[in-house]
Amino acid sequence: MRFLLVCDALLALGHAGLSQHTQASAFFAAHSGSGRFLTTPISELAFVRIGTHAGYFSSIVHAQTVLAQLVSSASGRIAFLPDDLGAASLPAYVTRPRDTTDGHLLSLARRHSAKLLTFDTGIPGAELIKQTQ
Repeated sequence: MRFLLVCDALLALGHAGLSQHTQASAFFAAHSGSGRFLTTPISELAFVRIGTHAGYFSSIVHAQTVLAQLVSSASGRIAFLPDDLGAASLPAYVTRPRDTTDGHLLSLARRHSAKLLTFDTGIPGAELIKQTQ
């Protein structure tokens, strides 16, 4: 199985200080032999934008460096997936502007025989990383 990383999953995997880091790392480790993890322009740009804005990284260059280190340390288990879909590919559940990015990523994942990986319970058909209490 291949998994397309939504920004929340990518950030949790890449930043040890986040509360979801343990769950993301455990999921990654449990699926390391059976799957490949994917990023896209959207998930990588969101990693940089949100990570820097939230103060997880001190600058855009710092966020880019952390992302590059995460990908290289994964020993080929994280691959870049070019984005070749437009707005016409949004799934039917997308009726609100705030759902457009997740809906787009869900369509992209499906087009490339992958599951969308996230902590967000509001994306129909996505693979959820279970949170522990």
